[in-house]
Amino acid sequence: MAVALSDVVASNQRIDSTFPHGLVAVFVGATSGIGEYTLKALAKYATKPRAYIVGRSQDAADRIIRECKQSNPSGTFEFIKADVSVLKTVDDVCRQIKSKETAINILFESQGTMAFDKKTSDGLPLASALILHSRMRFILNLLPLLQNAQSLRRVVSVGAATCEGPIDMDNMLAQNVPLMQWRNQIASIETLLLEEAMRRAPDVSFIHDVPGVVKSGIQREAKGLRMTILIAISRLLAPLIETPPLESGERHLFLATSARYPPGRNEAAVAGVSLHRSLVLARGTLGREGSGVYSLGAKCESAPAKVETLLAEFRESGTAQKVWDSVADDFKKITGTEVAP
Repeated sequence: MAVALSDVVASNQRIDSTFPHGLVAVFVGATSGIGEYTLKALAKYATKPRAYIVGRSQDAADRIIRECKQSNPSGTFEFIKADVSVLKTVDDVCRQIKSKETAINILFESQGTMAFDKKTSDGLPLASALILHSRMRFILNLLPLLQNAQSLRRVVSVGAATCEGPIDMDNMLAQNVPLMQWRNQIASIETLLLEEAMRRAPDVSFIHDVPGVVKSGIQREAKGLRMTILIAISRLLAPLIETPPLESGERHLFLATSARYPPGRNEAAVAGVSLHRSLVLARGTLGREGSGVYSLGAKCESAPAKVETLLAEFRESGTAQKVWDSVADDFKKITGTEVAP
């Protein structure tokens, strides 16, 4: 069921009265696009938030922090400059955050690129590694702080949810495949990795969503004739199909704070902003309402039944375990540990 924008805004307007002042949020990849819009929405509604902005552009971060401070003078907004495609850098960023915070309420991840021809310094395909390895490494490292939170525990990973498709385990990182095949395979793996995280932390809720067409910087490094054509077409259609930045920020803040998406082990104190009007619990990827991991469409609606069926097949066939084992092996090879010490 799609969620009306009016319901989204009404929920966000109750953030301040629902949670204690001083919500702590970590935004990875927030120096442009969806992360930036969501951070600004948090600054609009929360009292005395503390937000960490992780990204590469100091100039963009300075601008965003200036705008957030104008909107919310009582908030604290700190930039951590980092290339989060490098796993040891991810570990270092997490150590910096752990040195300053004992609890985190929101981990919001939107790092990504369409530079399909590049590899990370760790030797992984850049586009896949940012979505899978980088995001999962942040989650695993910061899970203890999320579990320490007393009022909200939420992970949001912006990707291609509801597009989950087949996985070729002989080419798990989907190198040199057509774009739609890459998207669908990576979407499945991302959702399965969030399910692994949920098994480790059932008191945290995990959201994988697809934002629709939103103005962002993800296309800036794309190369090749085919990508150039696709980008040109998307720009022509943008006025007809694009989600405005303000709506994107509102919807993603709703995903990060609403009790419509509670942890699998639900506790009222950490579920989120209580439901109102016609809103009900969302159906999770495990096939029941409020199951803790959610694959969501651009209007905050749950994935169709065919996605649930596919994910169930991955679990039953052992594919889900193989996916996690592969990512965990990469972690150990590159950093020496599954989770940063």
